[in-house]
Amino acid sequence: MTRRRLSIDRLIFLLGAVVLALGALSLWLVTQNGFGPPGPSPEDRARDQVREHMGPGARIRYTEEGRRSAICGYVADEGQVIAFISRPNRLMLETDPLRAEFNQLQGDLCPGFLRRPPAAR
Repeated sequence: MTRRRLSIDRLIFLLGAVVLALGALSLWLVTQNGFGPPGPSPEDRARDQVREHMGPGARIRYTEEGRRSAICGYVADEGQVIAFISRPNRLMLETDPLRAEFNQLQGDLCPGFLRRPPAAR
């Protein structure tokens, strides 16, 4: 009986394929944050931002998931109900001075957001 041997060319090909497969797996794990701790959920992030901005007495009453990791909702604080938009790096309230920017972001990030009716004049 003759023993089959792997030729050097076949061995190089197999090792190259293994290296490429491990590289692809590593790249996928890095892009999926597979090596680090998972970040907070968008709702947890919004809750933390609201409490940091408005104090521990603020309570989120309603939230909706928006586009691009945004959370839109309403928060109750001292008898007021205020709309907010939470993004990973920013919290905007409807009471902020930049009302036009808030409306634009709300329309862009949360197009179907439950809005309150306009005030009677």
